[in-house]
Amino acid sequence: MRAIGYQTPQPITADTSLLDIELPMPTPGGHDLLVEIKAVSVNPVDTKVRSGAVPEPGQYRILGYDAAGVVKAVGEAVTLFKPGDEVFYAGAINRPGTNSEFHLVDERIVGAKPKSIGFAEAAALPLTAITAYEALFDRLKVQDKVPGTQHAILITGGAGGVGSIAIQLAKALTDLTVIATASRPETAEWAKALGADHVIDHTKPLAAEYAALGIGAPAFVFSVTHSGQHRLDIAQLIAPQGRVCIIDDPKGGFDIIPFKGKAVSIHWEMMFARAVHQTADIIEQHKLLTHVSELVDAGRIKTTLTETLGKINAETLKKAHALIESNRTRGKIVLEGF
Repeated sequence: MRAIGYQTPQPITADTSLLDIELPMPTPGGHDLLVEIKAVSVNPVDTKVRSGAVPEPGQYRILGYDAAGVVKAVGEAVTLFKPGDEVFYAGAINRPGTNSEFHLVDERIVGAKPKSIGFAEAAALPLTAITAYEALFDRLKVQDKVPGTQHAILITGGAGGVGSIAIQLAKALTDLTVIATASRPETAEWAKALGADHVIDHTKPLAAEYAALGIGAPAFVFSVTHSGQHRLDIAQLIAPQGRVCIIDDPKGGFDIIPFKGKAVSIHWEMMFARAVHQTADIIEQHKLLTHVSELVDAGRIKTTLTETLGKINAETLKKAHALIESNRTRGKIVLEGF
């Protein structure tokens, strides 16, 4: 089967940073589905792994942590899906990725593809939807209000992949006031169109930008990007006993001492944790993707696809990685078909 991989971490501009290769067809066992890949999307994690993770000697690392496709075969323990079912999912970072014609994935982290959209639109959703859903409801627990605070959430990077779906989930499933950050007119308009009640400029000090809204300190902050840069502003603007969730990798770490005075709790979200560690509640990712699919089909949220670059191959993936590394993307970039 056709696949795209690499053997040496390199800048995306290198000729061999991603290569078109041939691999044997995998066979499903246990809880695994064998999925024929129809579309994939590209996330920052793809570029981080490509630039730093060294494969086993002589082996190729296959990236790709978002996909939509059709189940072709199932393992003996599978109960949730059957051949012919259309699915979408984000996979697991400790297994071969979705940049291949066929892919093995645990059924318990897979959802039924929304019926109302195509494979490309569906492939844009899983990783970011899981990240945002888990951050909101499992880490920040926004359903549990912080007494005496403004029931509001600040979401940094509101026009990015995670921010784009986090805004929608917060508006569809909660009564939170949503404040997003953006830095360009087109990204600010995108965040507003997705439902953000307010948009502030993250190129300026966030505490002052937020204070200018005059709406009271937020109970929650979902720090999607540049958490190290915004750390002190977040500590200043958040309400006492508020909750902060972080998903990025701040250079030099993330000193939480400034949050102690307000008894603010700090949470990490890592959407691969359930799959990698085979947690007792791994099935929750199947459930939340099922919920996301229902929300899409009900018209309550929409795909965050903004650009389909072309076929799934090394040349097109290189273009997608370069765009992600520019840090100026809006929504999600998708590739469709081989």
